Amino acid sequence: MKAVDFSKLGALFRSSRYLWLVLALGLLLLLLPRQSPAAERTESGGRGDAMTASGIPLETESARLAALLGEIEGVGETRCLLSAAGAVVVCSGGADAAVRYRVTEAVTAYTGLGSDRITVMKMK
Repeated sequence: MKAVDFSKLGALFRSSRYLWLVLALGLLLLLLPRQSPAAERTESGGRGDAMTASGIPLETESARLAALLGEIEGVGETRCLLSAAGAVVVCSGGADAAVRYRVTEAVTAYTGLGSDRITVMKMK
């Protein structure tokens, strides 16, 4: 393995003001505070608050979603729970992987939530 010549690196830092400027800007960007995605949704009026952006309560949205999902083939009786963190769907056909996939796709399309935030389970 070739040894690193730190004297050349030190000379580069001493001679180049631009390199120092780039490093300082990079450190400044790292130190700037960032806002969490959940806080951004809350401030922008998204699903982070008790009402949706359309002004419809989440309970009403959950009921509308459950009615829609019940129309999908194989889903059967359905109950939904929506929150800022995700969605839970309990349905009669929840044991079937194809049904779970279709329900997850429908909930993703309806809510904009990622599939990692949607849980589909079989109703007892």
